[in-house]
Amino acid sequence: MRGIAVLRELTDVGGAAGLSDLGRATGLARATVDRVTGTLAHMGYVRMDGSNAVLAPRLMELGNAYLAALRLPALLSAHADALADELDESVSLAVADGDGIRFIHQAIRRRALSLSFRIGDLLPAERTAPGPLLATEWSAQDWARWHKRQAADPEDLGFPAIPPRSHGVAATDFEERVERARAHGWALDDQLIEPGLVAAAVPVRTPDSRIACVASVVSHTSRHSEDSLRDFLLPRLRAAVTVMERELADAPPPAPPSESAPSGLATWTSVSKQELGGEFIESLARGLTVVTAFGEGRAELTLSEVAEATGLSRATARRALITLEHLGYITLHGRIFRLTPRVLALGFPPLSKTTLTRIAPPHLAALTHRVEDSTTLAVLTGDDVQCTASVAAGRIMDVAIAVGARVPAYVTSTGRVLLAGLPAEERSVRLARVRMGALTAHTVTRSTDLEAILERVREDGYALVDEELEEGLRSIAVPVRDRDGSPVAAINVTMHSGRRSAAECVTNILPELRATAARIEVDLHITGRFVRVPAA
Repeated sequence: MRGIAVLRELTDVGGAAGLSDLGRATGLARATVDRVTGTLAHMGYVRMDGSNAVLAPRLMELGNAYLAALRLPALLSAHADALADELDESVSLAVADGDGIRFIHQAIRRRALSLSFRIGDLLPAERTAPGPLLATEWSAQDWARWHKRQAADPEDLGFPAIPPRSHGVAATDFEERVERARAHGWALDDQLIEPGLVAAAVPVRTPDSRIACVASVVSHTSRHSEDSLRDFLLPRLRAAVTVMERELADAPPPAPPSESAPSGLATWTSVSKQELGGEFIESLARGLTVVTAFGEGRAELTLSEVAEATGLSRATARRALITLEHLGYITLHGRIFRLTPRVLALGFPPLSKTTLTRIAPPHLAALTHRVEDSTTLAVLTGDDVQCTASVAAGRIMDVAIAVGARVPAYVTSTGRVLLAGLPAEERSVRLARVRMGALTAHTVTRSTDLEAILERVREDGYALVDEELEEGLRSIAVPVRDRDGSPVAAINVTMHSGRRSAAECVTNILPELRATAARIEVDLHITGRFVRVPAA
């Protein structure tokens, strides 16, 4: 419970906080906070930056477990994205979480006036378009909870994702809006969250007519009024929802899990406890990793199945499940346990906005520390490579590559790795338009020679460039690949040629580079399972 309190606070403040601040916010002693964050860091769920704790991408495996078990993002997100492209408006999918709603997918339009909602954000039902629709299925207990919250938190201060409520209209007419939603089959949010924001929503129903989720189109009053939302956007939204419902009806049963559950958990936590002693909270590690026993094809598990999947004893698994149920992260129906949307509150909202340029720097810093040379992350931008992250070695004669700097791709190690990863036809088109000037006496300037080099780079999986960009400058690079195996960026180590020979770079630096790329890819693949991760 203490560990989850720390994760919730880190989530609410945006993903990073000082240890003393965490203690004040949670009411925990500083020594307890140190043990909690130390355990979470050992699990890879946070990283320590001096006296600050920072949420790490690996934590998203908890939210991924819920989203995979739910299946809705996998089945419906492409339809939501297509609707967003058709309308040129943001489209969201949301599910109920108590008397609130929580987003499970976002297709955001990038504009100066854009939305900042994130997957996993919790909003009060009465201030949204999906809320009245989801409330049509509320029980008497749900309504009692809602009335209790209205009395205890009239300004919605318990919802950090939105501004405080400045008027009571959203609450006073909510029950009427629910009845209208029940009668009409759609609902509207006319500036209930903040001035200028409008949305229309339609429920996506399962074959047995239950609401699986709610799809909503979100816009700004400068683009749409209440009337144009109803007349222009609502028909298209309804058509898209019809397609989504057909998708749900036709979906085959979930396939057997493609990824194994963490069967070595019991052994790992025991070894960690022996290694770290009292600084490692074994119950926290076991409780959180129980969440990852769920997933695609594992949406509903019995106690025995959780114990078998994790390698924990039934008694230990039962304690973890009961605690998670008490906190609202798991529900129990008979003998069946299921995850709830509240799991997304454990770091998912701030981490869902993670970019590759935020994922890579800690790994680059560790690489620079090991090899004592400068490292960079770069992406293709037109015919150039652009540095998006850089860690200098701090040597007297160091390689200084500024973030944002662009150099021709054909003459750099990162550029050659990325060019080599392109489809052959696209690569040929790019090379045909590049003017290959000689930057040094060593620069390759013939396209046929470069084609042969790139083919070798593609086969070898790395590129080494020796004094072609600048005299005395040597670098070696490897690709960083997305979940589909496509190169999306490259990392390199750059040095003065007097530091190491080319052969020593391949023997000593290349294994370190590949190991670092693999670590970046682990974080990238976890982060990108249900969200798009921009390269910059």
